[in-house]
Amino acid sequence: MSEFNVDDTVRELTSGQVPAWIVEHLRAYRESGGREGHLFDARFAGGGAAVPTLLLTTRGRRTGRQHTMPLIYGAVDGAYVIIGSKGGAPTQPAWYHNLVAEPRVELQIGTEIFAARARIAAGEERARLWQHMVAMYPPFAEYQGKTTREIPVVVLERAGPSL
Repeated sequence: MSEFNVDDTVRELTSGQVPAWIVEHLRAYRESGGREGHLFDARFAGGGAAVPTLLLTTRGRRTGRQHTMPLIYGAVDGAYVIIGSKGGAPTQPAWYHNLVAEPRVELQIGTEIFAARARIAAGEERARLWQHMVAMYPPFAEYQGKTTREIPVVVLERAGPSL
């Protein structure tokens, strides 16, 4: 993996481009059917050697097309938790806007693919889940320090039929 620069990643995401390292992670995850990519070596970005990641598929709020993004997740209270950090950018990630518009999503965790429903955590629940995720991936705290927006904490719960 090449040297990681969060500001370059944010610039690419903000311009609508997906950084090459994310494209490669997504490719490996998909092509292996989830046997590779689930545990991601995030040491290059300040994380651990085996950070769990899922594939989140949302439906575009304007285009209606499906979009998939690999994201770090935590398993808490029978649900999955993701963070809308976008590296501390001033704007929310595109996937966040998509799931707010349509909370039915598809998840791939390892080799398992299933439908889920997204909701935004608030109050005490958000605070508790935020701390859990920062303990898993400390750079989230740095990202929050770079932006004035409150970085969203999203809870994903298993649901019926998917997209």
